[in-house]
Amino acid sequence: MTAVHVYYAGRVQGVGFRYTAAEIAGRFAVAGWVKNLPDGRVELLAEGESAEVSAFLAAVSERFRRNIHGEDRTPTTPTGQTGFRIER
Repeated sequence: MTAVHVYYAGRVQGVGFRYTAAEIAGRFAVAGWVKNLPDGRVELLAEGESAEVSAFLAAVSERFRRNIHGEDRTPTTPTGQTGFRIER
């Protein structure tokens, strides 16, 4: 198991990023969450098997390639959570 914490910058709020990320997560064996931050970035945590997490994050980046102008990924310790949710 692996986990990755990601901060996305750019035009990532007000474009359906959280809902689309959650929909994309449903296609992969990943758990985690996504939320908007007050500074205009989006924060995302994804965990699961390494290949699934990588494929999920690649799909999110590809879908929003015109919106994302910065992406900061940090490996973190998996928590064992299940499901993928939108946090408010």
